[in-house]
Amino acid sequence: MSPRVLVFTLCTFAFGSAAFIFAGLLEVMARDLGVSTAVAGQLQTVFVLTAAVLGPIAAWLLGRVDRKIVLTLSLGLGVAAHLACAITPDFPTLLVLRAFAGLAGAVAGPSASIAAAALAPPEKRGSAIAMTTGGMTLAFVLGIPLGSVVGSIFDWRATFVFAGALSGLALAGVLIFMPSVKPPPKREGGKLPVSHIWPLYLTTFLLFAANMTVNLYIAPLVRVGAGVTGAGVAAFQMMIGVGSVLGLWLGARAANRYAGKTWILQGFGIQAAAMTLHFLATHHALPPGWPSMVLVALAIFVAATALFSMTPVVQARLIQMTDGAPVAMALNGSVVSVGQALGSALGGASLAMFGVPAIPGAALAMSLVALTTLLFVFPTGEPD
Repeated sequence: MSPRVLVFTLCTFAFGSAAFIFAGLLEVMARDLGVSTAVAGQLQTVFVLTAAVLGPIAAWLLGRVDRKIVLTLSLGLGVAAHLACAITPDFPTLLVLRAFAGLAGAVAGPSASIAAAALAPPEKRGSAIAMTTGGMTLAFVLGIPLGSVVGSIFDWRATFVFAGALSGLALAGVLIFMPSVKPPPKREGGKLPVSHIWPLYLTTFLLFAANMTVNLYIAPLVRVGAGVTGAGVAAFQMMIGVGSVLGLWLGARAANRYAGKTWILQGFGIQAAAMTLHFLATHHALPPGWPSMVLVALAIFVAATALFSMTPVVQARLIQMTDGAPVAMALNGSVVSVGQALGSALGGASLAMFGVPAIPGAALAMSLVALTTLLFVFPTGEPD
């Protein structure tokens, strides 16, 4: 793979890590800043909401600017925001700085995907997009855990220094390896084909809503389904990384051959199967011990594989149908954030009202709704 694509992967890795870099130290941060843990958690909310709301606006304003310049500016803003977070004296200031970091990530992520697609030959475009998306996977497997380690050795402020260093490394890679990437030509009429691409946004929304319903509550699912708590949960979380690697490999190959509707429907069917496995595990369908552990691990692995096998296909189709319009990609990122918000709320409501076994039940229902809906509305386009 070209060093340029690896640089784009590093961009998404840097901002994916920064999004959750403090998660393992949230309680310590809250004590130091004199707020409750719940209030400190809003540092993540403001990051995501800023990305969702301001990302498309920034993409529109910067739509005619060279992608190298856009990435340089956004990564530079990320470095400054993260380093400022490390020295901020109070929580309100930290909240504002997290909003700036969210804006930087909202601009950098879509720009990296657009640049990767533009620089790759057509037959490798899907692989390039998958590699770039893989930076987010790497963030959960490596970047975020490393941030927790750094924070535990030093203090929580060091995690933001670490986040700034990752953005700085990506910035150096962009300056050294990335050529100029002119923005795509303005579409005839100057408007996005919303009537044609809205099913792609719906797909992204449903995909991340269903997955976040279970992913955010992985600890109680593992506790009830496999009887494992504490540090042992990390071993199950690793299955997300393993599944995502396989999913991205499969999704890249599918995107390279212009897979579409059939692949997406198949993916949601597999996702529904994964949620069914979770549901069976929380109802103790297998004996306690290693049989239940294997069932839960398999459910996590299959769900991650399904998620990341569909993401490159949707992104490749979106780039194809919009000529890589920056606003189109930024809107897709916003839809991801909204889907994650709905999924976390749905999972929390299910847990509060009916208990842990209801969480995979809600995710299964969401997957089946997606499968049924997209059967009718997903664009056919190129042959599968």
